[in-house]
Amino acid sequence: MKNCASMTIAIISLLSILFFLSVSASNDRSLLTLPSLLDDATSFEEGLSNSLYHKSCHDVEGIIFRKVMEWVKKDPSLAPSLIRLHFHDCVLRGCDASILLNHSGSERSANVSKSLRGFQVIDDIKAELEKKCPRTVSCADILTTVARDATVLAGGPFWSIPFGRKDGRISLAKEATNVPMGRESVTKLIELFESKGLNVLDLVVLSGAHTIGRSTCESVQHRLYNYKGTKKPDPSINPVYLNYLRKKCRSTSGNVFLDATTPKAFDIQYFRNLKKKMGLLSTDQSLYSDLRTKPFVNALFNESSLFFNQFSVSMVKLANILDAKSQDKGEIRINCNRVNYRHV
Repeated sequence: MKNCASMTIAIISLLSILFFLSVSASNDRSLLTLPSLLDDATSFEEGLSNSLYHKSCHDVEGIIFRKVMEWVKKDPSLAPSLIRLHFHDCVLRGCDASILLNHSGSERSANVSKSLRGFQVIDDIKAELEKKCPRTVSCADILTTVARDATVLAGGPFWSIPFGRKDGRISLAKEATNVPMGRESVTKLIELFESKGLNVLDLVVLSGAHTIGRSTCESVQHRLYNYKGTKKPDPSINPVYLNYLRKKCRSTSGNVFLDATTPKAFDIQYFRNLKKKMGLLSTDQSLYSDLRTKPFVNALFNESSLFFNQFSVSMVKLANILDAKSQDKGEIRINCNRVNYRHV
């Protein structure tokens, strides 16, 4: 207990440094793209630039934001779906919009992608940009910006985005199984994140996106009745919350909020829920039981400013995951659903 408390204090001190850096950056949004202090690697790829579209498509961010606002205003549940769509894209082949390719055998066609939403939003934005700036803005840059704007419209933080991602030409359904589905161990999650240049802090902070949105009841059913073959519920679930989930998820086809307390607010309630044993997915609740991640949860559960500012940093790092092969052979798609036709 003493060691855990000391670790939490140390992490709070480190996060406080991040806080002061972010406060200093409040008058200069470009400073929000500073890498995390816990990451030894450079956050940016050399080919990305904040000014890339200043001349070729000067209102690109305005066009994207207005479109996202239009869609989210009609359906607020699209905000978390768009953030999730971006994560699914980046965690596989890097942020190359491969998740958008719509053909047999693509990531999008995989069974694990069946609950993804927001593709129409991207198509709408791409069509508008092709009118204003033809063959200029990549689908990968669009999806990255959409995730940021969806976060802002949900009440979350703003961060600057460097542009220049290319659209990949390969998308494989079999690779989609590498996306976390809610049952993985913390060790597996850490290994996945580290393989992408992200760290434990990024894992905890980006999991905080579960402060909004829903999950399928199918993803949580195994915790409610027969956890690991015991014929009993997962003992880490709060009994009151367990009753709530059993009522909400009588069928695997239903949906349930990831944050049962403030489901539509982008806030720190997600971390408070973990302390109350009210994490919906196994991967959520395990963040509070694992000694590698618990101190970060403790450091964030009562610090909105720290969460918001570190979320910005971690999202920038996520968006800068680029696969060399996808980028070298990449393109700027005319239609986000399919690769450009090339003459042989």
